[in-house]
Amino acid sequence: MTDEDIKRILKEAKTIAVVGLSDKEGRPSLKVASYLKSQGYTIIPVNPRLNEVLGEKSYPDLASIPEKIDIIDIFRQPEDVFPIVEEAILIGTPVIWMQEGVINEDAAQKGKAAGLKVVMDRCMLKEHLKLK
Repeated sequence: MTDEDIKRILKEAKTIAVVGLSDKEGRPSLKVASYLKSQGYTIIPVNPRLNEVLGEKSYPDLASIPEKIDIIDIFRQPEDVFPIVEEAILIGTPVIWMQEGVINEDAAQKGKAAGLKVVMDRCMLKEHLKLK
């Protein structure tokens, strides 16, 4: 995935599902999601333990989300990523984004083989700031 590919993804996307979004201050997922929301993206929290984050309804899983998702941003342990990618393939989301430190080569290959764009081990906030 080149820098140009990432720029294109971020410019075209409107709706981002954030898997593992926490409501706890200081958590990277909350910081990144808050920033993305402030930049005009629609943020959809995905966390079965929460009802709401950042004033948005939280969903227990990707399949429960009733609208089209442009990017699935993953804040989970690497060993938890594979089922998320499988679910992303089933619902037809075009982009999987594994945040900094989230590396799962098998999940990345599965996504790419299904035609998804896969960004791995990069921070969406940092990449968005590069656009400015």
